[in-house]
Amino acid sequence: MRWGDKRYHSLDYELKKIFGQKVLKLSLNGNFTCPNRDGTIGTKGCIFCGEKGSGEFAAPAKLSISDQIQQQKKFLSKKWTANKYIAYFQSFTNTYAPVEQLKQKYKEALSSPDIVGLAIATRPDCLPEETLDLLEELNQTTYLWIELGLQTIHERTAKFIRRGYDMACFENAIAELKKRNIPVVAHLIFGLPYETEQDMLESVQYIATTGIQGIKIHLLHILKDTDLYRFYQKQPFPLLTQEKYISLIVNALEILPPEMIIHRLTGDGARDLLFAPKWSTNKKAVLNGIQHELKKRNTYQGIRHIGR
Repeated sequence: MRWGDKRYHSLDYELKKIFGQKVLKLSLNGNFTCPNRDGTIGTKGCIFCGEKGSGEFAAPAKLSISDQIQQQKKFLSKKWTANKYIAYFQSFTNTYAPVEQLKQKYKEALSSPDIVGLAIATRPDCLPEETLDLLEELNQTTYLWIELGLQTIHERTAKFIRRGYDMACFENAIAELKKRNIPVVAHLIFGLPYETEQDMLESVQYIATTGIQGIKIHLLHILKDTDLYRFYQKQPFPLLTQEKYISLIVNALEILPPEMIIHRLTGDGARDLLFAPKWSTNKKAVLNGIQHELKKRNTYQGIRHIGR
């Protein structure tokens, strides 16, 4: 199977199919916080999370949403040509605020005529009824997906990384979003401390059975000045090599359903913050390596999916 020039169902392919042209994501900072930082659940956040709440490439929060959009367009124009965009609320927990505040920020993003959709990163424990109702309303008027940071299905790892919610919470959030026909994208991290290859692929297999629409797979980044960085200094744990990561990604793609949209296969780490693995800074080499491995194996997304 082929999706354009790839052997997996990429987001780029899906957006071109829907909108007829390339669509870029603009990373925004809604100036939200997180229940894992404000004391509701915890005060330090997840163990790997930096001071920008996984939004190292988002625009500055001091700018209005409209100004952030303009700044991000200008920044991306150095590399890409596009005239349609997804407003991506990325930093911290982007449904963790009163619903009127959420509505104001989302509507401001959508007021730009070349914004054709919203992507909203959040936590499954931050989706109260009134917020779900707002998302349902937005889903009827724009292209929308909600991103949930699962990272792993294994409770021992979830406790270690201080995720702050259990699998029942994640499953309830998926059920509520499904009731409203709102697309869901789950995040997984490969390389979490002490997880085996089997552990990681068990998380992928779980995602493959949920019926959600998309997945993001990240490589674990150790960023300076995070608790993970401090832990690693005292108790170093094995890090994935580029070769092992590529092999794992191909194994994961094989068991994911072919209709599931692949939003990411490796993460970006800000060079000034990244401590390890250094090889991850060459994102192009990693993606090319994945393509090469797929071709070498003569394999593709979904070939080993149970429901195939």
